[in-house]
Amino acid sequence: MQNLRIRCSSIGKLMTEPRTKAEGPLSVGAKTHIRSLVSQDLFGVDFEVSSKEIEKGNLMEPEAIALLNRVRGLSLVKNIEWRFNDWITGEADLFDAGARRGHDLKCSWSVATFPIALVDCEDKLYEWQMRGYMWLWDADSWEVNYALLSTPEHLARWEPASMHFVDHIPEHLRLTTWTVTRDKALEEAMVEKIKAARVYAAQVLDEFTTAHALPLAA
Repeated sequence: MQNLRIRCSSIGKLMTEPRTKAEGPLSVGAKTHIRSLVSQDLFGVDFEVSSKEIEKGNLMEPEAIALLNRVRGLSLVKNIEWRFNDWITGEADLFDAGARRGHDLKCSWSVATFPIALVDCEDKLYEWQMRGYMWLWDADSWEVNYALLSTPEHLARWEPASMHFVDHIPEHLRLTTWTVTRDKALEEAMVEKIKAARVYAAQVLDEFTTAHALPLAA
């Protein structure tokens, strides 16, 4: 686990501060996440689970990109490059190299979950995810774009149609953008947390190996 790299989507799970000095550099939640990463590596299983919200996001991503381009007058295409450095790894949604700006898309599940104010957009996990992308793509800023799109019928059938079918709403009202600006000092903070994560991951792996060693033959 000495070369453990953290996905941009989960950097925020490491960056929470411990409540007491006795916990060391990593919070209880960070340690829980690291143990999960070790377990996934040990058993070759990805613990990512699906949900109706995630399924909608995956299905509607092309439409979300098209909505962003129309509303903002852009011509961005889906990024398919997975990048990594010594510490983190990730695959961004969209990157505008000329503007040194990236764009992440979040498809809201329904009208009820679509943010209409910036205070409802701000999310620490998303913020750290964007900071990871800025580091990997050497960007100055990264947008989190929340798109409100009609939900596929097979996903929305158990909820009121008015919450999910939104094509009648003007497109510019169905896109809310929150911008995160790069801070290289916070990238150094990521490095320190990941260093601590590697030490802890090695400890967890050693403990597992010792506890599950086969008994010596008599």
